[in-house]
Amino acid sequence: MNELNLPAYDVKVRGTREKPEIFDFLRKRYVALTPEEWVRQHFTHWLVECKGYPKGLLGNEIALKCGEKTLRCDSILYNKVAQPQMIIEYKAPAVSLTQRVFDQISAYNFLLHVDYLMISNGVQHICCRMDYEHRRYEYLQEVPDYSQL
Repeated sequence: MNELNLPAYDVKVRGTREKPEIFDFLRKRYVALTPEEWVRQHFTHWLVECKGYPKGLLGNEIALKCGEKTLRCDSILYNKVAQPQMIIEYKAPAVSLTQRVFDQISAYNFLLHVDYLMISNGVQHICCRMDYEHRRYEYLQEVPDYSQL
């Protein structure tokens, strides 16, 4: 798999060369190992182990209903009263973090109205705080520790 701008962790992989799987510690099961999943697992481990995000407040592959359509958030951080606080979208390392990627996560936010949006391809990470009063995003210099949210 690709080299990421995230610390290594004790990766658990199984399966065959054609169908590898990686253990998702949040869903507590093995899932298909894709480049995007490689990023998700490293990123969520980094949030929990280095940034102090509570494991119990993070969820992966969260389904959202929008009329007849089902959307799927890559990860959501909930606050202590189980309300969504942050949406995180992952892309494969080879995918550039463009406005189109940010538009995708913004569409999810129309349903959830969270305080933070974050996107990562494992190499670059972009985090912003929502400023609903002025109807804009405030880009942060770095991914905040959980205690800074």
